[in-house]
Amino acid sequence: MFFDSHAHLDDKRYDSDRYEMIMRAREKGVSGIINVGYDIPSSMRSIALAEEYDFIFAAVGIHPHDAADAGAEALEQVRLLAAHPRVAAIGEMGLDYYRNLSPRDIQQKVFRQQISLAKEINKPIIVHDRDAHGDVMQILKEEDAAINGGVLHCFSGSVEMARECIKMGFYISIAGPVTFKNAGKICEVAVEVPLDRLLIETDAPYLTPEPYRGKRNESAYVIYAGKRIAELRGISSAELAEATSRNAQKLFGIKNI
Repeated sequence: MFFDSHAHLDDKRYDSDRYEMIMRAREKGVSGIINVGYDIPSSMRSIALAEEYDFIFAAVGIHPHDAADAGAEALEQVRLLAAHPRVAAIGEMGLDYYRNLSPRDIQQKVFRQQISLAKEINKPIIVHDRDAHGDVMQILKEEDAAINGGVLHCFSGSVEMARECIKMGFYISIAGPVTFKNAGKICEVAVEVPLDRLLIETDAPYLTPEPYRGKRNESAYVIYAGKRIAELRGISSAELAEATSRNAQKLFGIKNI
């Protein structure tokens, strides 16, 4: 049973068939899903999904794209939402220097604020890092961010960066791009990360793996990333699924699914 450690199933692209899509994931052997918020409305929708399905859990937070709009009121709302019993993590948070939809200094400020909040309320964090490896690593170190656990989702860094993250106490999550023909670096990471520090995800509806690349992603497709990673590591899909599911449950404090 695979565990999809990062998805956005509240996205409007599922409005016409959300129930059927979620049931497909169960039919394909997905044991659990973390539905991840990126602003206050999506965080609230994530909680609503987690209330409706007992194998879906929520994360609440402010994505770096939305950092410019995240004043004290928004951060207080994250704090209040995080008290819900179905909330397993704070995030996604971090830095995105690819699109720069919020000023970089504001991204960094809101990132640090959410790390502080997570430490205060004893929740793991979900980190978004796109073209910002150096600053992400610096902030994670300066803020002692791994104190309650955390994961770098859809990891895109080097093997050396992955090793440093693991040394700090983080998990590394790998998504659909590991299945691409030009995957390269992420395949090296998929082999080198210790099995007890590895997670898998879809980031649905984004980053659709082969053989569905170009179409809408969904949680059922986590099996394709899982199978490819197992193949790269020379282990069975069952062993990979068991290990990564166990890791997700440990990180997010989930029992009995």
